[in-house]
Amino acid sequence: MSDAAVLFEFAEEDETSLPELRELLGRLEHEILQAETETLLAGENDARNAICTIHPGAGGTESQDWAEMLLRMYLKWAERREFKTEIIDHQPGEEAGIKSVTFKVEGEYAYGLLAAEAGVHRLVRISPFDQAARRHTSFASLFVYPEVDEDIEVAINDKDLRVDTYRATGAGGQHINTTDSAVRITHMPSGIVVQCQNQRSQHQNRAVAMQVLRSRLYEMELEKRRAETKELEASKQDISFGSQIRNYVLAPYRLVKDARTKLERGDVDSVLNGDLDDFIKEFLLLRRAA
Repeated sequence: MSDAAVLFEFAEEDETSLPELRELLGRLEHEILQAETETLLAGENDARNAICTIHPGAGGTESQDWAEMLLRMYLKWAERREFKTEIIDHQPGEEAGIKSVTFKVEGEYAYGLLAAEAGVHRLVRISPFDQAARRHTSFASLFVYPEVDEDIEVAINDKDLRVDTYRATGAGGQHINTTDSAVRITHMPSGIVVQCQNQRSQHQNRAVAMQVLRSRLYEMELEKRRAETKELEASKQDISFGSQIRNYVLAPYRLVKDARTKLERGDVDSVLNGDLDDFIKEFLLLRRAA
């Protein structure tokens, strides 16, 4: 704030200081918005890191490409907040896009913020894969889990696990496709399947996959508790097709509209480049009011 006061004084005498003053005010406005948003996060897990999974819906290449666009959007959002990200598992599509991806976001309130984005995202656009240039609708889902620290006990019996190893695919350096280092773990009682292939050894991949499994089992238990006590947010919709939380329209007009808060943005490119804080804050305000 003292820097702003000095620049105000300089700007009164010399207009060449105005661009620097505008830049500083823009940064301060962004920091204030972040601080206001974080005051809405009071859940016991909100301050934790987040583990996220994106799955395309029906529609083959179209939805798989949309899933990859969503991945880029959230990685860009994390970059804006100076959060650290790590791809845990990446399954590429046959022609384009991704079949699934799991990634971790490390930063203060990463889970609390990204949980506001969990749900189905719908895209309407002129398909780049359709020679007739027809309009297509695609869906993809984002699932978000809090990263479970070692101080939280999640009971997992080895007898309940089926562990499979396989050869990793996709980008990853020379160690990819040389050994069966990728790991897939199935938790048979719950049916949860997690996998990791981006680490250098089978041991490392198993450790990361177990971390993801613990987080998912922990979140599943939290959901059970919420349901039992009827404390599920009234605005929360099931993560299923037809109940999208947000629509991204690229044709015949350009608009992003949140189905829960009704917030609209016309600068679609900015949103797809990670400018999501307005949507997150509006949802958190709606949840608090509910």
